[in-house]
Amino acid sequence: MRISFARMNKGGLHDGLLFITHTFIMLQPSMSKFSSFLLVQALLLFSCANAQAPGTGLVIPASEFQLKLQEMPEAALIDVRTAQEFSKGHLDGAINWDWTNGEFKSHVAELDTAQPVFIYCLSGGRSADAMHMLRSNGFKKVYELKGGIMKWNAANLPLAKEAGVNAPSGMSTADFEALYDTDKVVLVDFYADWCAPCKRMAPYLDEISREMADKVTVVRVDADANPALCNALGVSALPVLHVYKNKQLTWQNTGYIGKERVVAQL
Repeated sequence: MRISFARMNKGGLHDGLLFITHTFIMLQPSMSKFSSFLLVQALLLFSCANAQAPGTGLVIPASEFQLKLQEMPEAALIDVRTAQEFSKGHLDGAINWDWTNGEFKSHVAELDTAQPVFIYCLSGGRSADAMHMLRSNGFKKVYELKGGIMKWNAANLPLAKEAGVNAPSGMSTADFEALYDTDKVVLVDFYADWCAPCKRMAPYLDEISREMADKVTVVRVDADANPALCNALGVSALPVLHVYKNKQLTWQNTGYIGKERVVAQL
């Protein structure tokens, strides 16, 4: 049996669903179990494919994000990080509406829902929340920078900075290597103050530092203050943990992870 999806689309989602349901009821007695299964799957697929989201959101990599910006120079470009983060380096032409303090939400009404909007943060967490809010409010085209400024830096793309503010350089690679030049096991935590999973992991990292002080050194590296180091080490998302034994990287993890799994690596 073949079903015409063109017929369903002409009548819209409601008529389409009625059509499939009616067909299923009429033909079900003479259908095999396999045919019945295929028809039910078609019904589910059709309903999912035609459920319309309030707006379109695209998460795109740094190089494509840059090209889209060049194609649409009049579009709003919004940095949803804190003012302090913004001052240390941002995409040229961006405006700063902080997501965490509610500033972004208070300014959304100033934007035209029919016009494209570009958003980004440090690694993607806050901008994902902002994109969801924009889509829920009916914005038609929202472009989010995948991986945030960390991925932008990894692609060696340019940043602008506020006048009189020097971008943070942080520790050098040599400084970092000196941290694990020891006989102890070294656990390195790359974090940011705004990062929710980083905050959840911080208490147990402090516990490890105390409970295993005789053989483990815990080092915390602020990604915001050390962008060059993160770029050099390929740290482009947060949180990230590294374990060094005998001066060699033996294990790493990106994203939230529980204490027991970390201790198992030490």
